Amino acid sequence: MKGKRLLWNTVLLTATSLALRTAGLIYQVFLSKRMGASGVGLLCLIMSVGSFAATVAISGIRFTATRLVSEELGRPGGGNAPAAVRRCLVYAAGAGVLAALALALSAGAVGTGLIGDARAVRPLRILALGMPFLSVGAALSGCFTGACFAAGTAAEAVSEEAVRILVSVALLRGARAGDVGAMCASVAWGDAAGEAASLLAAASLLALGRKRFCAGGGPTSGGMTRRMLDIAAPLALSAYARVALSALQNLLVPKGLRRSGRSAEASMAAYGTIQGMVFPIITFPAALFSAVSELLVPELTEEQVRGNTQRIGRAAGALLQLCFAFSLGVAGALLCFSDELGLVIYQSREAGEYIRRLCFLMPVAYMDTVTDGMLRGLGLHLYSMRVNIVDSLLSTALVWFLLPRTAISGYIFILYASEIFNFALSLGKLRTAAGLRRGRGLWKAAAAAAGAWGLTEAALRTAGGVQSPWGLASGGIFFAAAYAAVLIALDGERFDALFRRGARAVR
Repeated sequence: MKGKRLLWNTVLLTATSLALRTAGLIYQVFLSKRMGASGVGLLCLIMSVGSFAATVAISGIRFTATRLVSEELGRPGGGNAPAAVRRCLVYAAGAGVLAALALALSAGAVGTGLIGDARAVRPLRILALGMPFLSVGAALSGCFTGACFAAGTAAEAVSEEAVRILVSVALLRGARAGDVGAMCASVAWGDAAGEAASLLAAASLLALGRKRFCAGGGPTSGGMTRRMLDIAAPLALSAYARVALSALQNLLVPKGLRRSGRSAEASMAAYGTIQGMVFPIITFPAALFSAVSELLVPELTEEQVRGNTQRIGRAAGALLQLCFAFSLGVAGALLCFSDELGLVIYQSREAGEYIRRLCFLMPVAYMDTVTDGMLRGLGLHLYSMRVNIVDSLLSTALVWFLLPRTAISGYIFILYASEIFNFALSLGKLRTAAGLRRGRGLWKAAAAAAGAWGLTEAALRTAGGVQSPWGLASGGIFFAAAYAAVLIALDGERFDALFRRGARAVR
């Protein structure tokens, strides 16, 4: 029964994630055409500051709620999940109000000082309105994950994205062409409205699914408030440091590019192209593993409590190897169709060039996401946060010293160096904690990706390339079929067994 539930939750969240990423990518294309690369760059800087405010609003409560609720529901004889939910909601509401006040009061100084553009002030104040909704919604999302209520998580995410896009697009259509400040404000209104809609949906689902959170209904576990703060406080402080450094790094990138000799407009456009146009494309396929990463947290927590270390090791090893094979295929496909993706989606050769230069970052990035999810499930979230903080410190230092000398090539080098450093430390810790064995036969996945790339390149030359979304879709299907065929030819039995073992381990 548990295996069926996990399978259903994984399918549901994966389908939801794919749908939302598709909608988000279409929305991002609309923004890039409406605002231009430099406008998207300014919006990315505003959202980077908004991300720090959101981190303060959440203050570690999403993971804390997941851990508390899953612990209470898993106690012999039943714990008191409703008490855990109440404490998390009170904590979230207080943190959200504080974050809203801080962002609203500092918007002027941040917009004109740190960002260096007065047009950022109004959008920042609008984003502040959504912080209380975001924080309480995050707490409820964590509760849903802890109770394995994937339908609640999915409904919350769909409500947020649908309202965010609809409100933003409606306001953007009314904004005057060239008025980047008004356009950024329109997007900020959409974000605030989306957070409100998400909270409304989550609260409705919580009321409808009360029985799920009332399991046990026993006396309140001793020191629950203390337990909540013991989990949330270190997470919050670590997250503040990491996201503050990340925001500072993002703010320094356009300035570093200007110091390298680029104009302010060209610097903002390059930054906007990479962050606002390229990354939504190259990270899009990660939706297939993001649901697994999220659902692994309560599942691995339960297995750890039961002492099933061998099962944890098998599940972790199988999932990492599957993720490696998948992400190598994604990198090969991005390499094949980099120019076509840039031209067909954004009408930008520069975007295609950056996709080609960043495609080999994906295997490391995808596997790092899954590794971090497993570390959280094993209670090693603080280690993961410390690694992220050190990573952000080093990246920020590199941005400050390297960008003025190397410009955009230096920025791409920093992205690679940062991701590899982070993943190496996280994987080393997971090897120790889960008893991972060294993967065997991984070179065959690399050989299969290279073979599929060669076959697809030959097919593209024969067909004269692709010039439409349908052509891209057909090319992607051809590459996937070629990759699967070469994998099967090289070692079909092994990869079939690996897939079965991964599915069996998480069941």
